Amino acid sequence: MDTHPPQKKREREGEPLKSREPVNSYIVSRDILPEAILKTAQAKDLLVRGDALTVNEAVDKVGISRSAFYKYRDGIFPYTQSGRDKIIALTLLLEHRSGVLSNVLNTVALLKGNILSINQGVPVQGVAVATMSVNITEVKDSDAMIERLRHQQGVKRVEIVSQK
Repeated sequence: MDTHPPQKKREREGEPLKSREPVNSYIVSRDILPEAILKTAQAKDLLVRGDALTVNEAVDKVGISRSAFYKYRDGIFPYTQSGRDKIIALTLLLEHRSGVLSNVLNTVALLKGNILSINQGVPVQGVAVATMSVNITEVKDSDAMIERLRHQQGVKRVEIVSQK
């Protein structure tokens, strides 16, 4: 008697499994995309960054027609490989003095960290809790960055809450 579920039995017998949902999206190399699709992506990027204020301006800059832009605009999106990013979440206890948080932010930026989010609570008894998430992909030595933050004037405590 076969105790395997029917799906496993079909796999063993070489019968292909049916997909539950049709595939609607693919990741493809930009090398194989037609020029009109690539230029549509470039035009969308110009609009998002504010380097072009209108669709007409964006398509003129990249060299495609408006009809090509409208044909492909809803079908192409940028893909960022967030799996490669190293992100840490920090909790900091800061003295409530002018410039302390600003110095922390400047240090992170100086060491090539990219602050993704930041929140500072209301100061209580002269100290405030701040939390921030930082992309440290470009940071050469993240341990050194944390130590540098810990030794800054006005920083009472720095803790790494999570790492990805």
